[in-house]
Amino acid sequence: MKLPTRVQLVDVGPRDGLQNEKQPVSAEVKIGLVHRLQDAGLNEIEVTSFVSPKWVPQMADNAEVMHGIQRKPGVLYSVLTPNMKGFEAAIAAPREEWPDEIVVFGAASEAFSQKNINCSIAESIERFAPVVAAALEKGIRVRGAMSCTVGCPYEGEIAPAKVGYLAQLMKGIGVQRVDVADTIGVGTPRKVQAAMEATLAHFDVAAISGHFHDTYGQALVNTLAALEMGVWNFQSSSAGLGGCPYAKGATGNVATEDVVYMLHGMGIETGIDLDKLIDAGVYISEALGREPNSRASKAIRTKRAG
Repeated sequence: MKLPTRVQLVDVGPRDGLQNEKQPVSAEVKIGLVHRLQDAGLNEIEVTSFVSPKWVPQMADNAEVMHGIQRKPGVLYSVLTPNMKGFEAAIAAPREEWPDEIVVFGAASEAFSQKNINCSIAESIERFAPVVAAALEKGIRVRGAMSCTVGCPYEGEIAPAKVGYLAQLMKGIGVQRVDVADTIGVGTPRKVQAAMEATLAHFDVAAISGHFHDTYGQALVNTLAALEMGVWNFQSSSAGLGGCPYAKGATGNVATEDVVYMLHGMGIETGIDLDKLIDAGVYISEALGREPNSRASKAIRTKRAG
């Protein structure tokens, strides 16, 4: 079994991890998290989203956060822009504050698409098409997040053919790379591999990333299952930030610390300093008044304490 020798990680903590937090997190703290993540060696960070503050109040400070970041050469900063209004807001700032990449999203489940954004999968792609075109025209990269690729809270199990359909639509509007996301964390290795296989029919392996939630404790084994297929891009969240809104009390995003610990233990390079990464997770967790949701963090900090 030939595994990738290096893995590229995108930390989605500042955006996907914090967006559902009920308590307000200041722009200063968010900027501090981004700085700590890039200092730890992360060279792809999902920073914020340009969405209506009415729907996602936590991201209302998006422009302030983008303005406050001291950018590091070689780091890619991405933001979520679900519509033209969001995209226009993301590029209203001076050029040096623009995102390097925007993210649009679609679901592999019709029911989820209707309940989440009030339209069909095909209609959602039509909405994103002008956003993608505008970004590419300005030299901004485009990533497509494909949610519910193995399971949906409304439809249950998702057939790989539906994942392939969504990937094909994304490719058709010019999306350059996609995330195969197990949004509710119900996936197991074979199901994840089937979703990856369906996506590989439309995108090269270098343009596919795994985004696994740990609701049922399957995120690391699903990461390994994707690695076995040659996938070398993954998304994770500092300190395991981000719950799963469809499973009460469940964990959401897999912790970046746990993924890095596993990869380093397998001899796979990430370019990330695990100790600094753990400190970044402690920083944001303290701001939220809780412990990091990472087993590797807890074990290593206990060891540090002697």
